[in-house]
Amino acid sequence: MLESAVVDTEELPPSERFGLWLDAIARMSAPLKVYTDHADNFTARAHAIPLGPVQLIDYRYPSMDARRANSRTGSEPDVYMLALTTSGRSRITQDRQTSAFTAGDFTFYDATRSHEVAHFGDLGRTGLATSVCLVIPHELVSLPPDKVARLFAGRLSSTEGVGALLAQYMTRIARHPEQYRPQDAPQLGTIALDLFTTMLGTHLDTVATVPAAIRQRALLTRVHAFVQRHLADPRLDPAMVAAAHHMSVRSLHRLFAQEQSSVAEFIRQRRLDRCRRDLMNPALQHQPAYAVGARWGFPDRAHFTRVFRAAYGVTPQAYREQREVLASPGLARSANLVAPVDNDGPPILESDRR
Repeated sequence: MLESAVVDTEELPPSERFGLWLDAIARMSAPLKVYTDHADNFTARAHAIPLGPVQLIDYRYPSMDARRANSRTGSEPDVYMLALTTSGRSRITQDRQTSAFTAGDFTFYDATRSHEVAHFGDLGRTGLATSVCLVIPHELVSLPPDKVARLFAGRLSSTEGVGALLAQYMTRIARHPEQYRPQDAPQLGTIALDLFTTMLGTHLDTVATVPAAIRQRALLTRVHAFVQRHLADPRLDPAMVAAAHHMSVRSLHRLFAQEQSSVAEFIRQRRLDRCRRDLMNPALQHQPAYAVGARWGFPDRAHFTRVFRAAYGVTPQAYREQREVLASPGLARSANLVAPVDNDGPPILESDRR
């Protein structure tokens, strides 16, 4: 899984928990003065995941106020913070702007300048607040700093456009780091940075100032996510994908020019991946193989069998029967079979499972 660092105050006696938390947030983002009614027994957790150029942190904590009165000093790096509130409520003030947030809202601020932030725990079962944060060094943001500053302590949408894609992306990695390999971290970080930069450019109406390479990578990520969400639709084809992204089919093919497959091949392979996983799932063994194909965009039984055999060398039913043999250790040894390997890795977005 991805390399990470976890700070869990419950591993210490109650009297030592608050001090551990202060030290942890100073290392992970920026030193803060924290005020809370829970200092005598501060139950909190932080899971930091380095992603190449950026860092992703999954936080869980009780209600508290945090303040930074002065700008950074010494060798402390300049970093921005993009925070997605996932439960509870938050409020932040920076540069004389104050905004309130609820679950599902993004906020953005300069973590190494003066600011105040308050978190209020969920009134439900846990009483805790949670958030997923992206820590981005200043020098990696290609937009003009004076324009970026306009967004400090403001609310950014996480339910539409690039913001929705970035929210899904951050949450998926934070909650399922075991689905990725350590060598994936730099690429995952680059994608997060591209989406973040494009989202800021959209809110500033300065998308044109975002480098073309970043915009192209962000667009490709959006196209991939769209395909994953619509795999079950038999109408999904390059024309449908292009129309959904307000571009011509020719432009879509140019976007895929540096990819290892064409648009149509990408769609077909993603569908086959879903079929293969379902055929290997014991919970779905009662479903006919052709029904699995129909569910993932292959309504024609003969066509599904033909493309599946071309990809994996056996028919869908034979592939399923191989799983059944492998489920019995004795039979697997006698047949000398090897379990299929999933070389495609896990899906990136939560919507991939739909």
